[in-house]
Amino acid sequence: MPRFRRPSRLLTSALAVLLAATAATAATPASANAPEPYTEPPFAAACDWHAYGEGETPDPWLWLSDPVCVEYSKRDITLDNGGAVRFLLAEPARFALALPVCRYYQRDHWSVQSTTGAVPYVSWDGRYWFDKRGRRAAMLLTNFKVGGVTAGIGDLVAALRPHLPELADVLEAYGDEAGETGLAVSLPFSLLCAGR
Repeated sequence: MPRFRRPSRLLTSALAVLLAATAATAATPASANAPEPYTEPPFAAACDWHAYGEGETPDPWLWLSDPVCVEYSKRDITLDNGGAVRFLLAEPARFALALPVCRYYQRDHWSVQSTTGAVPYVSWDGRYWFDKRGRRAAMLLTNFKVGGVTAGIGDLVAALRPHLPELADVLEAYGDEAGETGLAVSLPFSLLCAGR
């Protein structure tokens, strides 16, 4: 069992407030829209991955692929070397690629800091996917840190386990490692992807 840094009382309280609704709906299986634990997309084996570096925009023709699977490096979001500007200029094209497709899977690696080499304000590794045909979407954040300290449902689970084990058991499905949070949700019907 990995050792967790004990989160601050403020962090634990903030996470508890943010996650209370999720825990409540997750504990009620009758709710069709309740978040579920993260799973990999059913189309993951069909992915032909396209990797892009700092500030790189994806090839526009990728929207014709099915599924669209991309990986972005976003670790140089800084002010001192123009990394933040490169990031901001690339993001609109990245969003535009995702909007029209029916099946999309993105992995990315984030780090936002004041200067090169500084402790990041925030950093994480992410996985996000949606399947408009299957009407599902999911996200998983791992290694999520604020000021170098892990923050995620996994951290909250570790803090709650000795005092509220039942709540910790419910939340554990959404993150059991330090800095980990993941969930899956339903999507509305998409007429554009129904017959594809």
